Amino acid sequence: MYVVLGASGNTGHIVAKNLLARQQKVRVVGRNATHLLSHAAQGAEIFIGDITDAATVTKAFQQADSAYVMIPPNVASNDPLAHADRVSDAILAAAKNTGIKNIVALSSIGADKPKATGPVIGLHHLEQKLNQLDGANVFFLRAGYFMENTLPQASVIRMAGSMVGPLRPDLKLTMIASRDIGAFAADALLRLAFRGKQTQELLGQRDLTYPEIATIIGKAIGKPDLKYVHAPDDQVRAAMVQMGMSEKFVELLLEMTASLNSGYMKALEPRTSRNITPTKYEDFVADSFVPAYQQQAAA
Repeated sequence: MYVVLGASGNTGHIVAKNLLARQQKVRVVGRNATHLLSHAAQGAEIFIGDITDAATVTKAFQQADSAYVMIPPNVASNDPLAHADRVSDAILAAAKNTGIKNIVALSSIGADKPKATGPVIGLHHLEQKLNQLDGANVFFLRAGYFMENTLPQASVIRMAGSMVGPLRPDLKLTMIASRDIGAFAADALLRLAFRGKQTQELLGQRDLTYPEIATIIGKAIGKPDLKYVHAPDDQVRAAMVQMGMSEKFVELLLEMTASLNSGYMKALEPRTSRNITPTKYEDFVADSFVPAYQQQAAA
């Protein structure tokens, strides 16, 4: 039996879908049953509960050999790191209580650092906690910069006529599609070739700067002259709060972008066939960004 946390999210739904496609027994965990119905239709067992609660996660892990775990971001929280720590505490308690044998955990580039990485500090704590587990095999996937992070730019382009953000224009980002993370995690769970505590970075198909991203998006949406504007933190902060993020979450995001800009937070592994994933940013734009942009136009 496999357990998948965050089974309606970007990575978790791919993990569950791929395991179910291989006729595996899967328990999908989430807070909203409606969002899990597609998995139930494929034969998954639905488990509804709050993953900040250790007793709930322990119940979800019962009779399972392996799990995919992650910390869903809580962008509206006034204390996002405390929320992340409650989730990682619950996962650790459940793993200890049930003696689950294999865990694939979604982490991030920068999780090697103990401070100044914004929300990624929560993933550093998750890694530290799960490293304490005796007898469990744990595989930490340190993913790069999600391609999905560029989706809010659809509304920014509509309003400002350009892409706007806090990251340096010359900063090369390891851009990865969440679908590739999910596929890699599902494959790791099916093969169970990891032993002890292992860490691997997932670096996407290639590195891109934001001006290069703007060129790709501009071509796809019929704006070939689309530019990227590097904006000051205060301007970005106001826009993010307007999008519904808490001021504390925005503060953490800006701490993370500062660490990316300075090079403090970066990939540690060279690119190899092992950590490169297949989805090109151009394909993500065609599949996901263009529909999001068109939806903005309709609205």
